[in-house]
Amino acid sequence: MSRTTIIYLVVGACAVLGFSVWVAMILVPAWTAYSRLWERLVAAALSLYVGVTMAAGGVLLGVFVVPWAWDRLHS
Repeated sequence: MSRTTIIYLVVGACAVLGFSVWVAMILVPAWTAYSRLWERLVAAALSLYVGVTMAAGGVLLGVFVVPWAWDRLHS
């Protein structure tokens, strides 16, 4: 197995695990907290918004902070 394949497998496993955790810990409690359909849909949309916002923050940290810190640590 090549290194690229291993990287793809790790990234895929992390994506599946992260999505599963989001569903179990955020979406399900938000969905079951309300009884009306429109309230449940709004809660699901807001939890999706929060998840996307946090993922975008992580990507931004990874793009800007990690290279800066890597250069400082390995120079």
